[in-house]
Amino acid sequence: MGDVTTLPRGRAYTRADLMAIPDDGHRYELVDGSLVVTPAPSLRHQQALLNLAVVLKSRCPVDLLVLVAPFDVALASDTVLQPDVLVARRSDLTDRDLPTAPVLAVEVLSPSTQRIDLTLKRARFAAAGCPAYWVVDPDAPSVTAWQLVDGRYVDAGHAEGDELFEVTVPFALRLRPADLLV
Repeated sequence: MGDVTTLPRGRAYTRADLMAIPDDGHRYELVDGSLVVTPAPSLRHQQALLNLAVVLKSRCPVDLLVLVAPFDVALASDTVLQPDVLVARRSDLTDRDLPTAPVLAVEVLSPSTQRIDLTLKRARFAAAGCPAYWVVDPDAPSVTAWQLVDGRYVDAGHAEGDELFEVTVPFALRLRPADLLV
């Protein structure tokens, strides 16, 4: 693709537009054709993300793979998301992206992304059939989980600080949110 000098105006963004944006250190995602740009995350965000990914990887069945952002989840031509942590079937992955819903999408909340993570992204993952969606709040610290039942997310677990967070979807896992920040 050639150099990008302007972004499209008067129409929804597409995956092709997203791929043409030069790498400038920002994180770019598409939600229903709208471009979402987020700044670099905080230290607490990165600690929680890395520690959660390590715990997930240690419990992950061999047919699944744990990945951290940035990695594209292409839900539609106008919706490409990059969850902070994702768990996907190895057989669903391509070298470039995940062209279907993961089995788990996790967002670590930041002030700049909290509203999008709790509303838009959660709704898009539910509509795409993602069986589990979690949010981690590194400031609490807490973990909240939802599980897909009949096409919508229902509460699947919540824990704060030293409380035990326990889920069975997409696989059995137990952790204490406070341990994500050590």
